[in-house]
Amino acid sequence: MSSSWYGYRLGLRRGWTEFMQSLRSTQDQGYYLFTAVLSLGYLYLNRNEPVEGTDLLLPTVLLPSLLGALLCFGTVIGPAGSLAMEKEDGTLLRHKAVPHGVQGYFSGQLLLHALGLVPQLVVILLPSLLLFDGLMDAPTGWLTLAWVVLLGMAATMPLGMILGGLVPSAQKLGTWGMLPVLLLIGISGIFYPVQALWEWIQVVAQVFPVYWIALGLRSAFLPDSAAALELTESWRTLETVGVLGAWAVLGALLTPLVLRRMARRQAGSRVEAAREASMQWVK
Repeated sequence: MSSSWYGYRLGLRRGWTEFMQSLRSTQDQGYYLFTAVLSLGYLYLNRNEPVEGTDLLLPTVLLPSLLGALLCFGTVIGPAGSLAMEKEDGTLLRHKAVPHGVQGYFSGQLLLHALGLVPQLVVILLPSLLLFDGLMDAPTGWLTLAWVVLLGMAATMPLGMILGGLVPSAQKLGTWGMLPVLLLIGISGIFYPVQALWEWIQVVAQVFPVYWIALGLRSAFLPDSAAALELTESWRTLETVGVLGAWAVLGALLTPLVLRRMARRQAGSRVEAAREASMQWVK
């Protein structure tokens, strides 16, 4: 037990170190800046656009949904991409050779990608609070924001780890990962009212966590009167907790099974074959 816990501690320390390195990385800083400029620019250009049937402006309604989309995309594609690449370059195989190295690797990855969301959300959220009116009027909104983000990460990050374990190669991640995630974001009421979609699509959207994360964030940022814009004209807080909690539990049960199977299959020959396939892709 103690040696296993030591492996987790090393993994968490590695995740923290990599996160601090990413904050100093020019490439990551550029990505945060690009995301902020693109998001804030769109919101600012539509700052006077009213939402039909309400006294709210478009940035007020769109910002929480946009943050939800970034959270879902980052917690699924980020871990999946890292795991898919590190299966191919031998990183996971090296961790497998160390006692409890696999547990340490995954705990570090979870911490790294969870912390990596913080600057991405902050660089959009803080300027928005200064630029746009009607956001987070109630003090309880900050508490709602905190539990929705934490529960949302718990619901979606295991999906990213499972996806990274199942995807045949990093080059296939776009087809296996990005397209399905973008499709879910598209039907989950992020940029387009879900009520305007066919009923069967509304049902599908409510099965997955993306819709509920965006709904929970809107309940944190918007006044109670804005609940009239939702499917059932309410924030459905209990349902949000239930669905996200169910996905978190399901992910916690399935992820170790998938990753243990993937780790058992890791061998030098498989890594070399994946590396050769990657080089063929580049050529």
